Amino acid sequence: MLVNIEQGATNPSIATLLRISDALGVGLPALVAPPEPSLVQVTRRDDRVALWSSSSGGRAMLAAGTEPPDVVELWDWILGPGDQHRSDAHSRGTRELMLLLDGEITLEIEGQPYDLNAGDSVSFPGDLAHGYRNASDQPARFALTVFEPGVGADRTHG
Repeated sequence: MLVNIEQGATNPSIATLLRISDALGVGLPALVAPPEPSLVQVTRRDDRVALWSSSSGGRAMLAAGTEPPDVVELWDWILGPGDQHRSDAHSRGTRELMLLLDGEITLEIEGQPYDLNAGDSVSFPGDLAHGYRNASDQPARFALTVFEPGVGADRTHG
């Protein structure tokens, strides 16, 4: 029966759910209640998925994030030699923080270039068009935090 339930082949009756909860030594509410969100959420390195990648080995992986309304995202970026990534302006009020861990890149914000070397950090408005470029022949790696306030809220642009 458990295999059939797990595979979605059958919907258990209340009597079946009571027998299962008794066998497990938990009450029925604990068996059927949605899981409580954990205060601590660990994402293992191998469980991250590249949400952007390039032919030269570049990739952007979302490492962690928070729930709305004030969303914070932590990204692990690698730009391969010659890679560049352009980003449209995010929603109003978005801020980004970057720490260049290895290599060198040029951050461009509204057409203004900022050359960064390993160990440099920068804070900038993510609600402006921006991009990252690695003009070197070595990979560059940076950590990026994006703060986007009021996600899902009805925000009007002024």
